[in-house]
Amino acid sequence: MYFYIDESGNSGLNLFDVGQPNLYYGILSSEFNLDDVAKKDIIALKNKLSVTELHANNLGNKELVRIINELEEIHNKYKINFDFCSLKKEDFAIISFFDQVFDQGVNPAVPWTAYWTPLRYPLLLIVSTLFDRNLAKRAWETRININSEQAQQELINICETLLCKINSLSDERSIEIILDAIKWVIKNPSVIGYNVYSKENKLQISPNIISFQTAIFTICHRLTMKKMKVEKITVDIQSEFNKAQDWITKLYQNIRNNTDAPLQIAPHMPSMDLSIMPLIDIDYKSSEDSIGLQLVDIYLWICQRLYENKKLAKPLIEFFANKCEDILFDEISLASISQRWSKWFSDLPEPSELELEKGRMFGQLVEERRKPFVIK
Repeated sequence: MYFYIDESGNSGLNLFDVGQPNLYYGILSSEFNLDDVAKKDIIALKNKLSVTELHANNLGNKELVRIINELEEIHNKYKINFDFCSLKKEDFAIISFFDQVFDQGVNPAVPWTAYWTPLRYPLLLIVSTLFDRNLAKRAWETRININSEQAQQELINICETLLCKINSLSDERSIEIILDAIKWVIKNPSVIGYNVYSKENKLQISPNIISFQTAIFTICHRLTMKKMKVEKITVDIQSEFNKAQDWITKLYQNIRNNTDAPLQIAPHMPSMDLSIMPLIDIDYKSSEDSIGLQLVDIYLWICQRLYENKKLAKPLIEFFANKCEDILFDEISLASISQRWSKWFSDLPEPSELELEKGRMFGQLVEERRKPFVIK
């Protein structure tokens, strides 16, 4: 299969651009190399519209409607699929804070069960309620500050602000865990490793790379569904993030080369089957040199407007509804985490007395191990 990846809503490391609250990735796939076989089709469309390149944002509703019948023919002829990933940037800033501050592997005042089991998700959602937009922005700006001395002092300030808000919570166990975690960070700001250490590291933790990682896993899922192998992955050239995209891809390729076992960080946590991880190099192209990238731009534009409930011509809505009904969708946001894990917890069976007793014993062990690190 051939894959073409494009993004929308890119604001780089600025997660608080009010005009672009979300980051999107679109993944177009086909059994055919669209850059070769669809050339004549796209030339005809460009001639019809009197343009040199198909770029949906420039074409808009009116011009896209003019070519929607041809797009439908192209979709059918080349057996095209489209998949979609989204990330809410402000939520990502809070999630990033949580993963640094409450990582039990670094912060020993956090109970093992509060981070390395699905209990981390309810805790994350509770912690998120302590953040307003301004505090989330401060947390992110501190995260990407290369000056460690400044970052550590600001991290202390942020944690002290959170301490002042903690009385707004009602769950006593959550209050205890959050208090213990934050107090430890205030006393050990240099140990937590909260901020990045280089410009390159900034890009590696950016929402662009986290979302690109999701796009790669979506490709793996699509390959599994189709029971096919990847022939080529084409990504839109972007000087700022292509190097980091290559880095994350090669990281997972190396993991696949070294193990056949699914990657899982802890019991009952999400796992990643990397056995179908593509081992090919990514081909970076400009959209003017790739038919597939011009097509994925159109699909992504339509999908984004549907997602954001923006004005979209009826023929475009009908096209997307009819042709993209098997879309794979992934979202990184606090709402999606809540939805996914609320269902998981609600589906759990009632524990037996033996299981409850084992749980109590393990809980006591966890508490004994963290007790020496709790700051009174």
